Amino acid sequence: MPEFKEVLKKLEIQVELRGQSKSTLQNYDRRLALFVIHFKALPEEICEDEINEYLVALARDPKSPSRSSFKHMVYGLRYYYRLLGMNKKAIALPELKRDTKLPVILNRSELKELFRTPSLLKQRTVLTLIYSAGLRGQEVINLKIGDVDFERQTIHIRQSKYKKDRIVPLSPTIAIGLKKYMAAENPYGWLFNGKQPGTKYSMRGLSWIFRENLKKTSIQKKVNLHSLKHTYATHLLEEGVDIVTLKDLLGHAEITITMIYLHTAQFERTNAHSPLDTLYGRR
Repeated sequence: MPEFKEVLKKLEIQVELRGQSKSTLQNYDRRLALFVIHFKALPEEICEDEINEYLVALARDPKSPSRSSFKHMVYGLRYYYRLLGMNKKAIALPELKRDTKLPVILNRSELKELFRTPSLLKQRTVLTLIYSAGLRGQEVINLKIGDVDFERQTIHIRQSKYKKDRIVPLSPTIAIGLKKYMAAENPYGWLFNGKQPGTKYSMRGLSWIFRENLKKTSIQKKVNLHSLKHTYATHLLEEGVDIVTLKDLLGHAEITITMIYLHTAQFERTNAHSPLDTLYGRR
């Protein structure tokens, strides 16, 4: 459908101008294409009742228990309508409630078990690095050798989510492991090379490493690769890092995103008292 191709070009330009990721664009493209194939017409040509029936069917799909297909379709359509200036159509779409589930956190014993499970040094290093610096999967596979500064003990994360750079501390412990890994594997260009020469690790490969090693542990929690980042954030809060510093370390755009970890961290409770007593040292 030529008209749809033209809209997709506009969509691509808008996503780029707003600094959103390629994965966001691909997700919107895929959902909108499925919609057009189903109706054999552009979204603006479909009436509200037909759209709602279609979305209800997606929401009830037993193959998508998290309703991810439904949610992503709504996001894609809303973006599409706003792109065309059809705000009434965008507003008429169902309102999506934010997921209130708390992230699953690994405890320190579980982390140690996970990190000693891989038999390959490369796998053990990459998993430990993710936790040590609170990295997203895409961030770790995009790391180049020059992004790790052993002398200054920093890692430079370039153009990650929200198209921002940030600097995070390089753990002295992981620095030892990284040096051993680099001496053994001799990576070129990228810190973690893929199977083909000159390529980087893929997200699929990285997720596979986590999943396969997790199976070999006694861990029963439902966790994934991103759980390492959640665990990093929670543990830092428990160890006294303030929420504003944590926001910057994680690269969050808004502190409200970071505040979810206040619910996963375990703090010692302080009994209610008057600050006047502590002012004069009488408490």
